[in-house]
Amino acid sequence: MKKLTKGLLYTAITFIVLTVILYISPYRYLIKGISLTYLKGKTSANFYDKEDFYLRKVEKGTDTLLLPKSVYYNKVELTNELKEMLTKTNAGSYIVLRDDSIIAEHYFNDHSDTTASNSFSMAKSIITMLVQIAIQDGKIKSWDEKAVTYLPWLTGPYAKELTLRHLSTMTAGIEWTEKYKDPFSIMAKAYYSDDLDALMQSTPVVDKPGETFKYQSGSTQLLSMALRKATGKSPAELASDKLWKKIGMEAPAYWHLDKENGTELCYCCFNSISRDFARLGILIEHNGMGIIDSNFMIQARKPYKADHYGHSFWIADKTKDPFFFMHGFQGQYIAVVPSQKLIIVRTGAGQQRGELPTPECIKLYVEESVKMVGRK
Repeated sequence: MKKLTKGLLYTAITFIVLTVILYISPYRYLIKGISLTYLKGKTSANFYDKEDFYLRKVEKGTDTLLLPKSVYYNKVELTNELKEMLTKTNAGSYIVLRDDSIIAEHYFNDHSDTTASNSFSMAKSIITMLVQIAIQDGKIKSWDEKAVTYLPWLTGPYAKELTLRHLSTMTAGIEWTEKYKDPFSIMAKAYYSDDLDALMQSTPVVDKPGETFKYQSGSTQLLSMALRKATGKSPAELASDKLWKKIGMEAPAYWHLDKENGTELCYCCFNSISRDFARLGILIEHNGMGIIDSNFMIQARKPYKADHYGHSFWIADKTKDPFFFMHGFQGQYIAVVPSQKLIIVRTGAGQQRGELPTPECIKLYVEESVKMVGRK
């Protein structure tokens, strides 16, 4: 018994010592990361993890944009291929709209029409739309304004050449490698850091901006910091005033913060119910609905330095029905298929990014949804 007690004591002391060492080291974020993943039986971030973070609310307005149900609402069966993929990938929701009316609306497992889930990188498109609105409001001169105007602390040999457009189009050239499973990567540090601003201020611009596409979440975070500086408001406040209230969203949304009353994780982590993601799809399909300049919305979904990426929107590669989409980790999608007047929302877990530029799963969702509702 004494040996057992001693063993437990030594284990506890060792654990405390290691925790203290981690806390004072550059890897302090691992304490939070481990507690929110491995100690909960998970291996990475998940689309229900908003309960583990401090949040900033994105308020909705008093009016709601109606999403009428088609006469065919849930009368058309999901194809076998869709059922198989949605089951296999542990989907949370799947919604299909045609002509702005809901044809199919399905929820799985414990997900429901009132569940707000993590958008992951779909948030990047939201930040870009908010920057465009700030330009329209005269808070920012143009997309080609230098980032140092708002972020004078930027470092690196090309810091003074970096523009806001470079940040939106993933051509910024910052020192950033996108790794989702490496606990020592900058991605893990950004997700679990309690001082995201400090992390970004230590991220230099190392390659000439505007020349090469390289997907970097840090670019969006820098863009959001410029937006915050230019407007004097948090991204959540702006999303509420400029999008959620104006569109007429059904429910409030929530943005992850790095700490209490801290900074939004703007490259990811915008939590919304699925029907409001569908309303966001309507905004995009209708070129900004008068809220966002239509010329910009058209430009945003055209290639910039890569055939598959514009201004924070992905562009489908080699598909029968051309489409563009917002894309988040584990298979969060809002896809717009203009020729078929379709909007497709898929949320859930268990699905990795897949092959870029256009993952096979999103191609399947589009192809099978067109089959399900019939081709126009």
